Amino acid sequence: MASSKPVGQRLVLSSYNIHRCYGSDGAHRPDRIRDVLRQIDADVVALQEVETLRDQPGLLDYLCENRSWTHIHGPTMAHAEGDYGNAILTSLPIRSVRRIDLSQDRREPRGAFLVTLGERSRTFDLLATHLGLRPAERRAQIRILLTELQKTAGSTNDKAFTVLMGDLNEWFLWGRPVRFLRRHFGPAPAPATWPARFPLFALDRVWVEPRRNLLGVQAVNTPLTRIASDHLPLVAELDSGRFKQTTKQQRASDDDSGDDSK
Repeated sequence: MASSKPVGQRLVLSSYNIHRCYGSDGAHRPDRIRDVLRQIDADVVALQEVETLRDQPGLLDYLCENRSWTHIHGPTMAHAEGDYGNAILTSLPIRSVRRIDLSQDRREPRGAFLVTLGERSRTFDLLATHLGLRPAERRAQIRILLTELQKTAGSTNDKAFTVLMGDLNEWFLWGRPVRFLRRHFGPAPAPATWPARFPLFALDRVWVEPRRNLLGVQAVNTPLTRIASDHLPLVAELDSGRFKQTTKQQRASDDDSGDDSK
């Protein structure tokens, strides 16, 4: 799997819960989701609540139409009409893909992607996920993801940086899943993304290690995004030109450069 766009100095990443393409007005409008994605024009998009129907299997192809994106499908549930889960769209070369099962007993199945993207000598790791609704569920899922990141850090020291992004479903900035992630990544901006019409909660998040590679994060709040889904898309800009691995001392200094309250 590969696509043609090389890794540049700046990368745009987006996380977007598309709510099965149902807008905040209740209408099923994949065309609005596609318009939002085209306006953002990100190098990598992590999608959540992606529903592909058996009689309409081409949703991801439709979203990628006339773009250089390749899509990676990660369904977590199957039902009579089709399947449901996560996806990634990217214009970057795809080096590897691994799917991680985050499902907890008697809860909705959940999952994550661990994807390596970029050119052979300039790559980075991306964890994209959609966590559960209960606090204990999210805590267990974050522990699994952090364990995966520790394994990756021990075996791939040549990676430029690591990104974790997705719909974390964490309502509180002081919730334990957020504290776990702050301890690993350092602080990061947390703009509100839900509900789309009147965003109050930072359910969608982007974390980057080293923190200095993260240039900015914003929720895209426009008339279209307020109606296309029940979440606003989250967009992060990264500096991909800094490839030196962070040290504990550097990470400590990085902690001063961001704030979850932004």
